[in-house]
Amino acid sequence: MTDFARLSTAAFKTELVASRLLTRRTGCSPLEALRATLQAAAGTASLAELVAAREAAKAIAAERADARDALRAAALAKRQARHDGQPTAWRAWFDGSAHPNPGDCGIGALLIGPAGEQIEISRAAGYGNSSEAEYRALVALLEAAVAHRAEGLTIYGDSKVVIDDVTGPDISAAASLRPCRQAALALIGQLHGGVTLRWIPRHKNSAADALSQRAGRVPSTRSSENTFDQS
Repeated sequence: MTDFARLSTAAFKTELVASRLLTRRTGCSPLEALRATLQAAAGTASLAELVAAREAAKAIAAERADARDALRAAALAKRQARHDGQPTAWRAWFDGSAHPNPGDCGIGALLIGPAGEQIEISRAAGYGNSSEAEYRALVALLEAAVAHRAEGLTIYGDSKVVIDDVTGPDISAAASLRPCRQAALALIGQLHGGVTLRWIPRHKNSAADALSQRAGRVPSTRSSENTFDQS
């Protein structure tokens, strides 16, 4: 790396601008102008000390940025891993709606077992917003899974809010949804064989949507295709 390149890398933007202005004003070379500008910034320290200190600071900042990126990547991989893998013998779908939002809630869920069991849930669920309705649908589904001793269960839903909340750490949980989260986690703890929650697009959750809309007596506007998503 040339002297000019190294000094340019160490200089702040304002110092680069000042050195260019100095070159225009005095006719000195860009390298001489940059040296003079940085020496003025260094004060009683030497130019070499200033450059070394700034290079060290940039290295530390780069390491911290790499660490943050690594943490973000690890968190993303962990979230994706929760939604990956083959579906288990028991499968389920849930959905909730609020009309208006907030308003009267309807919940719907479908639980299918390896021996052909098929349990449908479609009922009113009080007053609340759409996230509360979705969570209540998940809780009702888990209650049915516990009652039918569903061992090994994959649950599909189109609510990222609910899935990320129930599978995420306590520190990131939404305070307004805490009672629903606690109920869901308590029920999951009663199910043997593990529970996997996977997010799916709304158009692939039409079976549970139809059940929730029927409970709320509101016609569904979602596609009737891809009733069951097993991917």
